[in-house]
Amino acid sequence: MKLLKNTLYVTTQGSYLSKDGEAVQVRCEGKVLMRVPIHNLEGIVCFGGVSCSPYLMALCGERQVALSFLSESGRFLARVMGPVSGNVLLRRQHYRWADDEAKTAEIARSIVIGKVFNSRMVLQKAARDRSPADAESLQGAARHLGGLLKQLSKPLAINQLRGLEGEAARRYFEAFNAMMRRQKDDFAFRRRTRRPPMDALNALLSFLYTLLAHDVRSALEAVGLDPAVGFLHRDRPGRPGLALDLMEELRPFWADRLALSLINQRQLTAEGFEIAESGAVRMEADTRKTVLTAYQNRKREEIMHPFLEEKVSVGLLPHLQAALMARRLRGDLDAYPPFAFR
Repeated sequence: MKLLKNTLYVTTQGSYLSKDGEAVQVRCEGKVLMRVPIHNLEGIVCFGGVSCSPYLMALCGERQVALSFLSESGRFLARVMGPVSGNVLLRRQHYRWADDEAKTAEIARSIVIGKVFNSRMVLQKAARDRSPADAESLQGAARHLGGLLKQLSKPLAINQLRGLEGEAARRYFEAFNAMMRRQKDDFAFRRRTRRPPMDALNALLSFLYTLLAHDVRSALEAVGLDPAVGFLHRDRPGRPGLALDLMEELRPFWADRLALSLINQRQLTAEGFEIAESGAVRMEADTRKTVLTAYQNRKREEIMHPFLEEKVSVGLLPHLQAALMARRLRGDLDAYPPFAFR
């Protein structure tokens, strides 16, 4: 079983990361802020004006520690990669499946089922302690997603699957406001906006999705799959299609519930976001640190994995699902089992 390690998030502007023996040293303005042994890390994420020495980059590549660079607002910029892991036979099989329309539809259907099931579960759980009006809105959306699950019970063409996935996302986000118990005006959700996010809730969701994408991409690379070659998401230069595929089933359970918890528990407020002249909304530094801390704590929580039937840390879910995906492509499983929480 893979052990859950830490991800180092560096947000202090002007920081410089370097190799110090078998450790990562973080310095700023001539002072050493921290020193972390490389064997304790599975990833390093640098925000904004943070730089790294080439020797640290080489060490990260050698030890398979993902090193990513994001803007201050959390937009992905670049990633440093070491040698490709995994065997070539698995990758060749991956590419063959992606070129086969029937096999592509099979994997995509499992992913969409996982996404719709988990979105429906989030809606149902939220409806238990909301006002009658909000509960009815959430239950109505959950019933709609239940109808989509029935349609997904039989094989469908890939374009039909993409259409159902889009319909599920639209209906789910239409009910998002009803899942908030507090701060509804400050975090009012109208529609999903990404580049750039146009309100505080979209900024929060986009930031969490970026963090999750980093973890999923690292997990896929660790088992030897190509994160760029997806099944549900079409190939596009620079887009990690398979990472986006695997995220679909994890986002409602992991990122969306965390965003709602931060808002409902007032760990975040509207004052922690700033609006640019363009209308784009981004987090302030303290808000970003609060979210990063909550995200790391979420990764340490334990749940029962529905397919493996054993307790695992939430942070291991991308690695476990990536391994299950690899097993399906190798023919060790009859179908890919998406993550579905209860």
